[in-house]
Amino acid sequence: MKRITGRMGKRAGIAAGVTSLVVPMTIALGAAPAQAASCNVTTGPYQKQVEKFLGRTADGRQSLADCKAIQAFQLKHGITPSAGYAGAITWRTMNTMIQQKAAGSNPNKDRKCPTNKGRIACVDLTRQLTWIQDGSRLKYGPVPVRTGKDGTETRTGLKKIYWRNINHWSTIYHVSMPYSQFFDGGQAFHSTTKSMWNPPGSGGCVNMRPADAKAYWNLLRNGDDVFVYGRKPGT
Repeated sequence: MKRITGRMGKRAGIAAGVTSLVVPMTIALGAAPAQAASCNVTTGPYQKQVEKFLGRTADGRQSLADCKAIQAFQLKHGITPSAGYAGAITWRTMNTMIQQKAAGSNPNKDRKCPTNKGRIACVDLTRQLTWIQDGSRLKYGPVPVRTGKDGTETRTGLKKIYWRNINHWSTIYHVSMPYSQFFDGGQAFHSTTKSMWNPPGSGGCVNMRPADAKAYWNLLRNGDDVFVYGRKPGT
């Protein structure tokens, strides 16, 4: 649980409009390590699925070219070890990207997030997505998030934002948490510079890209509902 310190940020005005999901494969995630690890040319358990995702010949057999393509994906998205092996974490990341893209502009198609609460921030742990809706009307998103890892999972259920701090500093993790909006015992929406795909996940908070966290700060306020549901793959 994060200790809440600092002074409460001034509530910003409500922003309007809908932000479409940026296809995660195109997100700029920073420079890859200067030197790649050696390529593992062993065929992985998710070889065919990974090959198909990368637009390669899906024959289910690892080649050096396959390995280098998988390795480039792993390096870009912070997946370790980045040896080009088509393992569970690599496929899990790709499959989540597929689900995010499929969500399009209707992330609550299955109506799992309540539509009778007015303005509410929805967090789908399974697809690693969040959005803001007002009734059934989409106000922002969906956008990718990075939620709690195994052992420090983001807790599910209906919550309310109870404290906001635009320049929060975590005294537990000793990191800056800009645009923090706390909704459950120290768990909060906040900005991070880490990749949304950087495994294994957060300490329980809902990590967001800086622009998305700022938009949430402007759209939400104390007392607004937050609904967290689903289960993050790998937890």
